[in-house]
Amino acid sequence: MLQKSDDIKSDHILLYQTHSPFARKALVFALECGLSDRIDVIHQETSPTHRNDRVFNANPLGKVPVLILPDGMTLFDSMVICDYLDRLHRGRKLIPTKGRKRWHTLRLHALAQGMCDAGVLYRWETNRRPVGLRYPVLAEGQKTKLIETFDYLETELDPKTPVTIGHIALATGLDWIAFRDLVDFRTGRPALAKWYEDFCARPSMAQTQFSGQTHDHPTP
Repeated sequence: MLQKSDDIKSDHILLYQTHSPFARKALVFALECGLSDRIDVIHQETSPTHRNDRVFNANPLGKVPVLILPDGMTLFDSMVICDYLDRLHRGRKLIPTKGRKRWHTLRLHALAQGMCDAGVLYRWETNRRPVGLRYPVLAEGQKTKLIETFDYLETELDPKTPVTIGHIALATGLDWIAFRDLVDFRTGRPALAKWYEDFCARPSMAQTQFSGQTHDHPTP
């Protein structure tokens, strides 16, 4: 997945999943900060119906991403991992520490996070849950959240703003929605579509493209 320099030793481990927008957010963040050489990325299959003991041993919630630090401490939740990574590099911080820039960044991150949460629930009710157990009203409610978010971003997203964790969360979230073919966000939203295409052209996104399918039960 990532090309590492032979003369730099990785001292962190990222428990990852190649089809998780939350895990990809953490990895794209690391790449944008120039920290990929310090991280070994290990894919782990998880789902609410598929127990992964290695992940549970690192995170009692059984979810990725999980960052294992050099001293063995584990960090989980993508935002916590990104906050940690932002303190390791000497470049421009991707999580502003003060002023309106911080609140704009955190608000965009919250919007992107909520968008992904709605997308996950929508996918459960339209694809993953057994047909007889699906709840169409809930699916429609989650779809509405997605559409309202896309419409908001079409008018509020500033393409000139320097990259922050909010933009990374948004790009990886939108790309996951496209990867799962959930709800169209391009049609009728030219500004959002262009921003998305431009961001996906960044090396950090090109190196971390989504792949694979969710396994709700252990493979034989």
